[in-house]
Amino acid sequence: MDTTFRSQIDSAGSILILLPQKPYFDQVAAALALFLTLKGSNKNVEISCPSEMVVEFSRLVGVDKITSELGNKNLVIRFPNYGATNIERVSYDIEDGEFKLTVIPKPEVTPPVKDQVIINYSGVSADCVILIGGANESHFPPLGLKDLAGAKKIHIGIRELAAPSVTGIISFARPASCASELVGTLIKESGYEVDPDTATNLLLGIEVGSNRFSSEGVTAETFQMTADLIKAGGNRSARAPRPQSFPPGSIPGEVPVAQAEEVEQKEPPKEWLGPKIYKGTSVS
Repeated sequence: MDTTFRSQIDSAGSILILLPQKPYFDQVAAALALFLTLKGSNKNVEISCPSEMVVEFSRLVGVDKITSELGNKNLVIRFPNYGATNIERVSYDIEDGEFKLTVIPKPEVTPPVKDQVIINYSGVSADCVILIGGANESHFPPLGLKDLAGAKKIHIGIRELAAPSVTGIISFARPASCASELVGTLIKESGYEVDPDTATNLLLGIEVGSNRFSSEGVTAETFQMTADLIKAGGNRSARAPRPQSFPPGSIPGEVPVAQAEEVEQKEPPKEWLGPKIYKGTSVS
């Protein structure tokens, strides 16, 4: 049986990439890189994290695609601030192949207005769950959902999950400087194309996850991966705004240009320029 990462992905119909609670920057970068790669290969893939994203992650491409609430299986329509007893019945029709849902209020009762209609999703539809990072199962609360009970589980991390109770977890854990390097290696080994956005996320993840290439897990392969990502169009300058983007005077110790010119043009009082004569008030 083929147990390569690519074979596991190819056999999956729908994929959920799951981050642990309070993930590290490196883990988010790695998960987003994998998400963009699989999306680019026309896979049905979603990405989720139990924790809200923090400002630090905003420089990663695709961070807005990470949801904190799982739900892509069932369409749910709610009517907040509208009395449920006002509705007499709900019916549906199919006209010219188009589905139409009709909410019929009771006589002499106005129907819900558009502002009282909220549409979202519930339930999870995924036959493959990819866990990024984490130390144990408690870091992934959604694993306890019934909708994911029969899904194939894959774990990617630089350390294996500690004593997993969920049987059949396929582990691709192996030593590396960080999760981003490992995901980059799996993408490369699987023959996927790496676009500039994916390369940028992996570059940023490696730089942060390896503590700027100073951690113990850094090897020659780490630098080789970094070089490959730069060749693929990865942008290391995305790590911080360029100096010229800072407004004048925002850098400590810097004097705004206009203020500096004002200081230079301002002349001192005339009495400062004349000779100084000191007079005493007592005679010794």
